[in-house]
Amino acid sequence: MNKIFRVLLNYFIKGVLIVVPLGAAIFLVYWVVSSVDQTLNLSDTFWVDPKTGKPIYIPGLGILTVLVIILFAGIVVTNFITEPIKNWLNRWLNRLPLFNFLYSSIKDLTEAFVGDEKKFHEPVIVEINNHGYKQVGFVTQKDLSSINLPGEVAVYFPFSYSFAGQLAIVNTDKVKPLNMSASEAMKFVVSGGVSGLDHKPPHRDVNPVRKKRYSE
Repeated sequence: MNKIFRVLLNYFIKGVLIVVPLGAAIFLVYWVVSSVDQTLNLSDTFWVDPKTGKPIYIPGLGILTVLVIILFAGIVVTNFITEPIKNWLNRWLNRLPLFNFLYSSIKDLTEAFVGDEKKFHEPVIVEINNHGYKQVGFVTQKDLSSINLPGEVAVYFPFSYSFAGQLAIVNTDKVKPLNMSASEAMKFVVSGGVSGLDHKPPHRDVNPVRKKRYSE
């Protein structure tokens, strides 16, 4: 009886290891997609069933609307928005301090992940003190001389099990590049160190400069 119980318990644990992360990932994706769709889906506002007089809700129309708007905005910005128009828009935004602050902050954060100049692509390990304490982060600014901090870099430290983090200004002598990709480093930090190390062959960095300390 005990043997059967141990076998069943072993099967249950293995099932948990498969079902829980898979189910959680599917739930989060479904929650995000459904939340966006319900917020931006206006089908029940513009369409009414002529037979019953009730609003018609079309699932997925909100997501499709977002995709079309993003694609249309990309086409317009690429082909029609010239530099004078951009300057005019910037001057107009500067007249709205609060909105400009929110817009520019979100814009910079978005560009850090998907823009031409990605910021979270250089994982580093930073020596925090003289007792061997180190922390994994991402270099976001290599030159801080404009704010009177030459020889310093800006490093973003993500929190484990969270999408938040903190920014620190660190001396270049304390910063060394990590021999892993940015996605592996982010997974390693956010998971609290339990994920991201897949025991693969060492990541080869084609840029020899990053093998050195930033102070060299």
